[in-house]
Amino acid sequence: MDWFDFSLKFPITDPTWIFLLVLLIILFAPMLLSRLRIPHIIGMILAGLVIGEHGFNILVRDSSFELFGKVGLYYIMFLAGLEMNMGDFKQNRGKALMLGLLAFVIPIGIGLVTNIALLKYGVLTSVLLASMYASHTLVAYPIVIRYGVSRHRSVSIAVGGTAVTDTLTLLVLAVVGGLFKGESGGLFWIWLVVKVIFLGALIIFFFPRIGRWFFRRYDDNVMQFIFVLAMVFLGAGLMEFVGMEGILGAFLAGLVLNRLIPHVSPLMNHLEFVGNALFIPYFLIGVGMLIDVHVIFSHGDALRVAAVMIVVALAGKWIACWLTQKIYKMEAIERELMYGLSNAQAAATLAAVLVGYNIILPNGERLLNDDVLNGTVLLILVSCIVSSFITERAARKIAMEEAHPEEHRSVEQERILIPVSNPDTIEDLINLSLVIRDPKQKDNLLALSVINDDSSSGNAELRGKRCLEKAAMITASADVRLRQITRYDLNIASGIIHTAKEYKATDVIIGLHRKVNIVDSFFGMLTESLLKGLHREVMVSKFLIPINTIRRVIVAVPPKAEYEAGFHKWVEHFCRLGGTLGCRVHFYANEETTAHLQGLVKKKYGHTLTDFSRLDDWDDLLLLTGQVNYDHLLVIISARRGSISYDSSFEKLPGQIGKYFANNSLIVLYPDRLGEPQDSVSFSNPRGNNESQHYEKVGNWFYKWFRSS
Repeated sequence: MDWFDFSLKFPITDPTWIFLLVLLIILFAPMLLSRLRIPHIIGMILAGLVIGEHGFNILVRDSSFELFGKVGLYYIMFLAGLEMNMGDFKQNRGKALMLGLLAFVIPIGIGLVTNIALLKYGVLTSVLLASMYASHTLVAYPIVIRYGVSRHRSVSIAVGGTAVTDTLTLLVLAVVGGLFKGESGGLFWIWLVVKVIFLGALIIFFFPRIGRWFFRRYDDNVMQFIFVLAMVFLGAGLMEFVGMEGILGAFLAGLVLNRLIPHVSPLMNHLEFVGNALFIPYFLIGVGMLIDVHVIFSHGDALRVAAVMIVVALAGKWIACWLTQKIYKMEAIERELMYGLSNAQAAATLAAVLVGYNIILPNGERLLNDDVLNGTVLLILVSCIVSSFITERAARKIAMEEAHPEEHRSVEQERILIPVSNPDTIEDLINLSLVIRDPKQKDNLLALSVINDDSSSGNAELRGKRCLEKAAMITASADVRLRQITRYDLNIASGIIHTAKEYKATDVIIGLHRKVNIVDSFFGMLTESLLKGLHREVMVSKFLIPINTIRRVIVAVPPKAEYEAGFHKWVEHFCRLGGTLGCRVHFYANEETTAHLQGLVKKKYGHTLTDFSRLDDWDDLLLLTGQVNYDHLLVIISARRGSISYDSSFEKLPGQIGKYFANNSLIVLYPDRLGEPQDSVSFSNPRGNNESQHYEKVGNWFYKWFRSS
């Protein structure tokens, strides 16, 4: 009796061994080639070449590689749209359009001349082959994600240019294919363009609204992940339905869902993790399995065709990037990164060559013959290698420049303290801290659970532990470390104040107090005590919808707010919030304060979409009720009594907020203030101890004068 069956034959067909081998390649190929300074993307492609049927014939490119490869290709385009900095993209859409048009026109122009003059191909064959030179795939995009420069201006330009170039290339492909399907009569190509534009408009209009509705209704991470994948494939499927390639639909889906999936959110981390761990490597391995080195080098014409294709494609893309750089006076490193990203040939190139290869001419020959097919595979290999090396070098250089800016200045170590006690508000508080924190600083989030010393309930400690665990799970999903702190104190406010001083917290984020009886104050005793005992920035927040579904941030700024010590900090926080969420930040202030805001935003936060409006009458916030919608976030910049920007009208804030903005998401912010905290400032004691301390000093002076007399 045979206890073990060792009858394993090549190529392997058992799904278990196929998946295991692929996982081992994904695991070890980058590790082995990193020592040779070869990008891991090239490692995946070379591994596919080695194990494929044209290598050692270990695996066959079966339906699993086609399925996962297509998912990986869609994932690359989807992540490209999702990672795009929409503020930079809108500012640079002209540059992206220019790069896309140049990257399409120049390779096609050079390709038509060389295909007809050197390769002696017909007009239709030359047009289709030239369109392959124009297309490109963002194969090297995972490199810019890994180096953290995916939101750089040149990346946004390259990604936008890719959408333009591939759209035009796919239109050429659809028209050429239609000519041989009998669909070229009448206004076929015009009708195709109309269908693509109409479908694109539908995706842009409906997908964000469907996504916003879903995210507000369901907060389960698994359901949100599945929903996003469904939207990606719905967009891709609709594009294929009208005769285009699905990569355009996947890119559009990422573009329109960009604002609903913040860059630092747990959902974004899950999407990147699954794509980079499985789907994208599967696609790259599948590309490597297509390469047949033997056929290329055993046939002279194939090598000649491949050489012409490689030279034309690489030269055409370089000229397009060089012209874009010169026209807009960009830096050389930006040209290098754009060239690296826009150089790889894969998705649209494969689609074009397969369409041409399957078209049989009346004389029995193929529109694109075997030489072109094999030359295309070699073009894919060479362009992916060149693209990866150039992108790796440029991305590393940009990351180093951003990590060591020319202006060296002392930056205060940011520490955001989030007291957690209510399980229903923990997610909102943590998500707010994630979008305002400085991503360049590590370990800057602290969650605090305060337990009363006199609490007789044994469940208080258990509830606090569960709240901290929930907060830690949310930050861990976003790949951000959270420090958990448990403190025993006489009361909650005292515990927060002592912890903030002990850990040198720069900001405190708390939830808005809920009134429990008619005599209770609007902000509650906790907030009042914190404002008395801390002069650090305090955010009092209330969210009615998930923060990632916020469409606009309305910031009401009082006069003289620019003279407060924490002015720059809170402006940075809300510009960062707007940039992360991809929404517009609208400041309302008087003329003098607006001038300071515009100067600061233009100088340091120009990438954020901002608007500025006059708000001269701070006494009545009713003026803003017509500007703040349900899906907006209202931010009211207040001040502690005795601050430069403090005004007596602030005493009416609780009543105005409760009356006018009860159905809006809200943040009331108290900025940093110089000096030591005064334990007397509160809404219940509006005069505070400043006056009593003054009388005490006067009394002491008279007492000393009387003694000396």
